Amino acid sequence: MRVQMLGLMRWSYLGLRGYQKDHATIAERRAFLYDPARLERRWFWFEHVALPAWRAQTDADFTLVIMTGPDLPQPYLSRLQDVVAATPQFRLELVPPMDRHLEACLAAIRPHIDRDADVVGHFRHDDDDAVAFDYVECARRDFRPITDLWQVERRLSLDHSRGLMAKVTPEGLELIPRICHNMGVALTVFLGPERDATAVHFNHAKLGLWMPGVSIPQPLMFLRLMHGDGDSGSLGAGYPWEAEPASLPDRMRRRLGLDHALLDAAARRFS
Repeated sequence: MRVQMLGLMRWSYLGLRGYQKDHATIAERRAFLYDPARLERRWFWFEHVALPAWRAQTDADFTLVIMTGPDLPQPYLSRLQDVVAATPQFRLELVPPMDRHLEACLAAIRPHIDRDADVVGHFRHDDDDAVAFDYVECARRDFRPITDLWQVERRLSLDHSRGLMAKVTPEGLELIPRICHNMGVALTVFLGPERDATAVHFNHAKLGLWMPGVSIPQPLMFLRLMHGDGDSGSLGAGYPWEAEPASLPDRMRRRLGLDHALLDAAARRFS
């Protein structure tokens, strides 16, 4: 069974709806998203949190579509184009502002769905979160024993739920080990290739309304960054897992490719 792994990352996409921070008009949203100081902070997190593990996945057979608007200010549009040109798995989609966010996401992802695949593993990824080096490999591996369950409705979620919540504070980066249920990051939604949909078409907090789901609590699979520019500051449903605080920077480096000292200093600066 051939599984396509296909993800969507929205990078300051200029469109309405689809976010918790809402705006009444495109002009209001443009002023918010394209604020120069905000864009510079977002680029730092993208470059130093999101990118490292995507550039070094142990299974390189995946596609990550980066979605933004055609009027994204320079130098950020050129920077995105350079990142995509240097990474074979990345695709850039410039989607004009749309009122209906799900339609915009589908416009970005539809050209990249492999209709000849047996299954498409859709995932969403925020530009300030991180997954582990082996996320794609583990998603494929862990899907194999539950294929029969997927066959029932041709839709199934697979949640790699062990992560680190990282709060940006004036005192630095606060790390909270947490098992999170369907947080959104490191969450794969397996659909048939005939389906015109993305992971964002299903509210990750209410996935049980649409499909069965399986949770895999090991190993550490993601880091979710929480800061003032983010769309949500909630920890989400879940509970802590025990870890020595002094061990967490090394775990971040080994599993996610993240430099704790660099991010800690940035947290102090941006706060």
